[in-house]
Amino acid sequence: MQIALEINGADRSLDVEPRRTLIDCLRHDLGLTGAKKACDMGNCGTCTVLLDDAPVYACLVLALDCAGRKVTTIENFSAPSALQRAFIAEDAFQCGFCTPGQIMALEGLFRCTRNPSDDEIVRALSGNLCRCGAYRNIVRAARRVRDQG
Repeated sequence: MQIALEINGADRSLDVEPRRTLIDCLRHDLGLTGAKKACDMGNCGTCTVLLDDAPVYACLVLALDCAGRKVTTIENFSAPSALQRAFIAEDAFQCGFCTPGQIMALEGLFRCTRNPSDDEIVRALSGNLCRCGAYRNIVRAARRVRDQG
């Protein structure tokens, strides 16, 4: 089936099978490999992207369901965003595998809430696993962005 959608600000047309997930289309059809495919069950958050500015697990979303919608991936940020700079400043990553998903989850939070509480930050990150244990630094990075306004 042919679908049209907006990916990182560009109109795209894709020919997809009905069972094809968004993560597979992004990675295999479009070469956008920032979102990682790890658990493929919505448990880890490494595939987090924004769908109409809301964070979603791309492994659980069918590409067909994205027709006519706006998808934003980590590749959208050609220059380091405020969140990416905060991650660097706060050493909020170790291996970096989960980092794109963490940043996209927080990006979704900041797009809907300008001044999130600490609880809202933690809740926004709760679906993203970091096997290196950089959670404290990730939360500090989010606070840095929030406090800089």
